[in-house]
Order: sequence, then C-alpha cells, then structure tokens
Amino acid sequence: MNTQFKKGVLELIVLLAVNKKDIYGYELVMEVSKVVDVNDGTIYPLLKRLTNERYFETYLVDSNEGPARKYYKITLLGKQRLEELKSIWKVFANSVNKFIKESIKNEQK
Repeated sequence: MNTQFKKGVLELIVLLAVNKKDIYGYELVMEVSKVVDVNDGTIYPLLKRLTNERYFETYLVDSNEGPARKYYKITLLGKQRLEELKSIWKVFANSVNKFIKESIKNEQK
C-alpha cells in the first residue's frame, strides 16, 4: 500500500481496533497488519500521541511471558474522534470512488 495512503488512514484503523476491545501494543500491531503493512515503529508513536490527546487511557496487566503489558482503552473523547474520522473517511472514499467510476466511463468512450 502507498505510504501516503497508509499514513492518512492509520489513525482511523487504530481507533477502530481499540474500540473493539482493550488491546496491548504488539497485539495491536498484529491487528492493524491485517489491514495495512505496519511495524511497531509506526504504531507506538501513534499510540503515544493518541494517549496524549486523551483518546486512549492505559493500564498495566501482568503477563506470564515477561513484563506487564500496557493495554490501551478508548475514551469517550476517542469514540467521538472515531466517529468524526469515520464520517470524513466515508465522504472521502465516496468522492474518490465516484471520480474513479467516472474516469473509467470516460476511458470506455
């Protein structure tokens, strides 16, 4: 996937994933990777920013496999941001899809 496309939609995907369930960093990287190719060097700075902007809260859970894991939980503000981004995405995607369809029709003439 194009880097610029990925950059533009990554916040939305992360918010959607955390909205489904509380999740720790590595698990989130795996979840987001199902949609776009990312690594932890991309996700962790985004998680830090979203937490600083109060879209997420964090808490620690003990792990049998090493140190405690930091879980991310979406806040009310985060849910509002998610709804805002979903609306923006729908308008954007519809506009682009409409333009593509029109371009294809013009090519066929």
